[in-house]
Amino acid sequence: MNDKHDFFDAARLKACAGLALEAARDEGADAAEVDVAVDSGLSVTVRLGEVETVERQRDRSLGITLYFGQHKGNASTTELDADAIRGTARAAADIARYTAEDPYAGLAPAERMATRFPDLDLCHPWHLSPEDAIDTATRCEAAARDADPRIVNSEGASVDTGHGLAVYANTHGFMGVREGTRHDISCMVVASDGKGMQRDYWYTMARAAGDLEGAVPVGREAARRALARLGAKSLSTRKARILFAPEVAKSLVAHLLGAISGRAQYMQASFLLGAAGSRIMPEWTQLVERPHLPRAAGSRAFDDEGVATAERAIIEAGTLAGYLLSSYSARRLGLETTANAGGISNLAVEPGGELPDAPLRALDTGLYVTELIGQGVNPVTGDYSRGAAGFWVEHGEIVHPVEEVTIAGNLKDMLGDIVTIGADTDTRGSIRTGSILVERMTIAGE
Repeated sequence: MNDKHDFFDAARLKACAGLALEAARDEGADAAEVDVAVDSGLSVTVRLGEVETVERQRDRSLGITLYFGQHKGNASTTELDADAIRGTARAAADIARYTAEDPYAGLAPAERMATRFPDLDLCHPWHLSPEDAIDTATRCEAAARDADPRIVNSEGASVDTGHGLAVYANTHGFMGVREGTRHDISCMVVASDGKGMQRDYWYTMARAAGDLEGAVPVGREAARRALARLGAKSLSTRKARILFAPEVAKSLVAHLLGAISGRAQYMQASFLLGAAGSRIMPEWTQLVERPHLPRAAGSRAFDDEGVATAERAIIEAGTLAGYLLSSYSARRLGLETTANAGGISNLAVEPGGELPDAPLRALDTGLYVTELIGQGVNPVTGDYSRGAAGFWVEHGEIVHPVEEVTIAGNLKDMLGDIVTIGADTDTRGSIRTGSILVERMTIAGE
């Protein structure tokens, strides 16, 4: 597979997967599953008009998992020839013979395997030369540096493009192909007003290069954000409304998803332990998983175990409809898989509450958070304490930028006290949410 034309050859990967399953049977395995993948990419970084890095990446891998009853063994290789594949199966079998029996181990149920494979429009290779990538990054950074004399430094602009092809197969007779691309442009700059310095960034990400924001708009937005933070000051300690900007609101949703994951539930390490069927958010909230959105970052026809994906409500009328389960975590909990092996597939957090089209007016007076710092979140208790920066808002208007404060609360209370989910949805990534307004949190400052 050294020829460029053959690198993204689905038929070749399918043949490798079939050979791996045949080798597993030859080893006497009761069941087996295999992932074989190739991916390539280009990454360029420019700083202060000079090229810092140009990296080309080109990888291939095959991983095979064998089951002897409830004994499991896994091995992998970066070589895809027949001898390497058979040797990898043999290594997995040797490991399985020494592992402890796990009564929950095994493939996902055969009847849950995907049988329909809709075209999700995920593969749009960007045939970008290093020279063109350098030119794009240079234009992005130049747009930021030229935006205002107060932009005094840069941490660089980057252009990245990636293309991946993978085949998952198992001894149920399932074999599925996943192919997709991801491209992004980003920039971070430093602003100074002679009294202090601030930095900020912006980025764009899409499956197709034509869906990206332009290099110049990305650079200008990075500059605008850095300039807006000049003159930042702390606040006195108080309790106030907190509005999380869409790009940081995603982290709140991620904490929720972690708490309702199957692993967190069966490990009994969740602030939402046993919460399925309970109301955990305001009655108007709706969180829906939509795995079949065209060109979306988290779209897929089947999960990492071959289980067919489908649209489903995670939160319905504020009530937790169910957990995020792989077949393993489902068996641990006495439930059925929810096709979430490998994570969430496009979680849409629907706008609602007070003034979703005007989140700053809904905030009225409080802190608009645009950056979170640190990792002060306890997933077991839900205790939340993180450094924050953003803007103090009064009567729906920004008064001044804010830095060096800490916001604190409890995630369970924060989810229940959401006032608004904005219509300013950030669609970059698998969590698609607008800004989130929480009624009351503690701000620790001066």
